[in-house]
Amino acid sequence: MDRRISIIGAGNVGATVAHEIARQDLAKEVVMVDVREGIAEGKALDIWQSSSISKFNSRVIGVTGDYARTRDSSIVVITAGMPRKPGMSRNDLIITNAVIVKEATEQAVKYSPDAIIIVVTNPVDVMTYTAYKASRKAPGHIFGMSGVLDTARYKAFVAEALNVSPAGIHALLLGTHGDNMVPLKRYTSVSSIPVQDLLSDEILDKIYERTRQGGIELVNLMGMSAWYAPGAAVAVMVNAINRDEHRVFPLSAYLHGEYGFKDIYMGVPVILGKNGVERILQLKLNQEEIRMLRESAESIYAGMEILNKMNLF
Repeated sequence: MDRRISIIGAGNVGATVAHEIARQDLAKEVVMVDVREGIAEGKALDIWQSSSISKFNSRVIGVTGDYARTRDSSIVVITAGMPRKPGMSRNDLIITNAVIVKEATEQAVKYSPDAIIIVVTNPVDVMTYTAYKASRKAPGHIFGMSGVLDTARYKAFVAEALNVSPAGIHALLLGTHGDNMVPLKRYTSVSSIPVQDLLSDEILDKIYERTRQGGIELVNLMGMSAWYAPGAAVAVMVNAINRDEHRVFPLSAYLHGEYGFKDIYMGVPVILGKNGVERILQLKLNQEEIRMLRESAESIYAGMEILNKMNLF
């Protein structure tokens, strides 16, 4: 169990992350920070009052703007930022959220220089790069929650199509957390059975498209971004770091030339442990998969161009 894990941003996603981490007793203390007076304090108190019911011991604390309370955190999760609304693309959020993520990262690192940082704020690939530049930390200590969530959505849709448990589905997606993500048919199986033996290409293509539009589907239904699945995705990543599980996850990691790309954060399979990204796994992709991955990278570079024009660094 870690001594302290902090979440920057106490909105729906941040509060759900805090609740999941506390419920699983992943830290002795879970600290939420928000700029809005009373929000973090109220949500933290609400979560803490459920401790005897859910039988967890993690102490949950909320503060307004007091980053000093996050001192010596082993993991910092950044969820702060403006959420996506109907009609908005993830790139529409860059100008607003880059400033927020930069400040949150600088403050977090000031008090917890050795912390591993998980970025959730959208557009997550560009915001993870923003956090990397702001932190001046080793890139393996900073990564984004992207493929874990996208894969979870994909598995849910496959399970629905087959009327089977999602627990037995194994899958992998690469690329950006957005419309240009790259689902891999060859790496999808149901209890070791290739998914292409169970579902037609037509059905799979519909599932892939729904997965790509998974975020906006929820935004259109609710008028705001999702929070339950993102919160659970972050918690499973925190658990892998906390317990040094060396689990393989697709997440937004910094590339040093893997897959032909440099100086970019993009969704790839990694081994995740106590030191963060322990290793990037390089798959042998076919020509079509390489083409889709290049398109995905181009969409991230377009977002990074917006970031670079802001002259934040």
